[in-house]
Amino acid sequence: MAVEVASGVSTIAAQSRRSLIPGIGAAVVVSLLSLAGGALEERLFGRAILEPLVLAILLGMLIRTVVGSWTAGEPGIRFTSKTVLEVAVFLIGATMDVPRLFASGPMLAAAIALLVCVALVVGYGIGRAAGLAPNLAILVACGNAICGNSAIAAVAPVIGADTEDVAASIALTAVLGVAVVLGLPLLIAPLGLSLYQYGVLAGLTVYAVPQVLAAAFAVSALSGQVATVVKLARVLMLGPVVLFFALRARRHHVGTTNKLSLTKLVPWFVLGFVILAALRSIGVITETQAATTKVVAGWLTIAAMAGLGLSVDIRAVRNVGARVVVAVAGSLATLIVLAIFIIKGLALS
Repeated sequence: MAVEVASGVSTIAAQSRRSLIPGIGAAVVVSLLSLAGGALEERLFGRAILEPLVLAILLGMLIRTVVGSWTAGEPGIRFTSKTVLEVAVFLIGATMDVPRLFASGPMLAAAIALLVCVALVVGYGIGRAAGLAPNLAILVACGNAICGNSAIAAVAPVIGADTEDVAASIALTAVLGVAVVLGLPLLIAPLGLSLYQYGVLAGLTVYAVPQVLAAAFAVSALSGQVATVVKLARVLMLGPVVLFFALRARRHHVGTTNKLSLTKLVPWFVLGFVILAALRSIGVITETQAATTKVVAGWLTIAAMAGLGLSVDIRAVRNVGARVVVAVAGSLATLIVLAIFIIKGLALS
């Protein structure tokens, strides 16, 4: 009897694993097409205007809209958009070099942390005023305040956001991200910014790291170097922010329960992110290992975004598009104003 039970469990597990193959395979194909698209952009334009991560979700959404519902692929698509994403967020912790935060000076580091906190609060308020649901408003605020797609992708599973909300916020944040890359240098002359100051501005306002490099190094090497360090400091806020929302979500779900272990309060991938970041900072994880992990995490994130796109009909995004545009644009404008205030207030030169 025990042998029969064990055999039955093994068969069910095997069938469950097999059910993941179609969806995972589709996500891999979309990921490869997105990477190829990014490489083509670099060949044609010198850089990827739309990152493979963005291409993955947009292409996945397009395929889902054209093909429609795909029952056989749903388990694998859900696995890729959730579990694979959690693994990617966990691995990103190994790429965080916390001591580099202080390379910009303690005052600037403190100002960056303050900017992210204020931008989160103001961005959430703008989103709610624009009529967005609470979770979507949180995603938009996080995307604007920290690091665009990566922040949205990291916070989404913690707060239990719907796939439509994630897709809408990522897609429209990506569009404005490209606009910022192209338009931000136009502020140098009117604001009388030095190359150093522009680097700080780019690091504080542009969403993704590749976009920061594109917006800053196109102006000067100094701007690019400064922007990279400032952007790194801003990205480091992702861990505390994700932890905050994890604790907030858990408190709302468990009510007045007092005895909860840390692993119940915080998702495993958030704990893992913090542990890997600490190990990286003290040198246990070497620079070479961190670089390799960053590549792997990048691939997994692209695959997760492909799965996310494949799970969303683009027509659902269109229904909330106008409100998201208002919220993202308003949050972005606030972020730029706050960044300029910091640059002038600290008399950075």
